[in-house]
Amino acid sequence: MGCYSSKNADSKASRVARWQSTGIVALRDSKLKTFPDEVLDLDRSVRTLDLTHNKIVDIPMEVCKLINMQRLILADNLIERLPMNLGKLQSLKVMMLDGNQITALPDELGQLVRLERLSVSRNLLSSLPETIGSLRNLFLINVSNNKLKSLPESIGSCFSLEELQANDNLMEGLPSSVCNLIHLKSLCLDNNNIGQLPSNLLKDCKALHNVSLHGNPIIMDQFQQMEGFDEFEGRRKKKFDKQIDSNVMIGSKGLDEGVDL
Repeated sequence: MGCYSSKNADSKASRVARWQSTGIVALRDSKLKTFPDEVLDLDRSVRTLDLTHNKIVDIPMEVCKLINMQRLILADNLIERLPMNLGKLQSLKVMMLDGNQITALPDELGQLVRLERLSVSRNLLSSLPETIGSLRNLFLINVSNNKLKSLPESIGSCFSLEELQANDNLMEGLPSSVCNLIHLKSLCLDNNNIGQLPSNLLKDCKALHNVSLHGNPIIMDQFQQMEGFDEFEGRRKKKFDKQIDSNVMIGSKGLDEGVDL
């Protein structure tokens, strides 16, 4: 028994030593129910933390000790809320929280000014904090499969945003500020209740070449009559070349345009 315990201790020590030397903590599919204390003890050593597919419910406040962490991956757990001191993770560039039970994101999210990728799909969000507009380095956000009725007006201040995924929500439209996203390339809004888009969207978002609107009440004529449609169509054709004809489909319920409209 003592020999077994000794080997266990050695194994744990070597694991912690490996984490410290690489900065990568990978504990996917480890049947964890709580946030591992030994990870919190690593403090500044952690660069990447991956706890995907466990049964973790709470993220402790002590997570703020991991001040050099750049990637936080907590997909497919049972997390209901994020700690209020989340904003102290000032080095964070990637945060993946897909497939949890999160009902709200704290205002402190806006303090993560280095964040580049935020994915919170398959949660229970009914709104996003206005502070999200402070994320000026964000180039991808995925909020699909939630209960969002709208996006905050401040989303238009995420000036680096290139990809916005908001499929399978309850949204009826987009804030006009989306037209400020001059680097936006892809806008995915499948399966919402969208009847119209901001009138200047295609005109002002000059990098936009993919708009996906499957399962919305908006009709094709509305989209084609938007100012800037011809330029958008040119970009789309250039991007998808010979696939154009197979990508555009008009369904009986309205606009249903493959990958790209």
